[in-house]
Amino acid sequence: MGLDQYAYVAAKAGAYDEYWGDENYEKKDDDPTKLRKPTELAYWRKHPNLQGWMERLWVEKNPGYEEEVKYPFNNVELELTWEDLDRLEADVKAGNLPKTRGFFFGDDSDDHYKQDDLNFIKAAKAEVFLGLKVFYNSSW
Repeated sequence: MGLDQYAYVAAKAGAYDEYWGDENYEKKDDDPTKLRKPTELAYWRKHPNLQGWMERLWVEKNPGYEEEVKYPFNNVELELTWEDLDRLEADVKAGNLPKTRGFFFGDDSDDHYKQDDLNFIKAAKAEVFLGLKVFYNSSW
């Protein structure tokens, strides 16, 4: 068990769960702006500070979030905009991801994942530029 984190591109929110929950789900069109099947952009295994950064962003976008009482940030789909990706890029480059701990999270891995993070951001921005949506999700 541990923290598994994913970033994927899709045409709409909920496509990841919809795709994996429906055996008849198929790509209906060759137009990439109408892409239905979610496509993985990045995968991280135990990158706790990235998880903390994403959780803070989710809290920002969802006022009223009660972290310890109602909704642990687990299996939560978070859409990343161009502006979010710019902020993430700045924080990764500056080493400003928040120190985050969790039972299944592992140790700080910012240095290990730094180049992967930057590669993900570049790929994600290309997808957003094309009009697709980029999402982050995690499971622990």
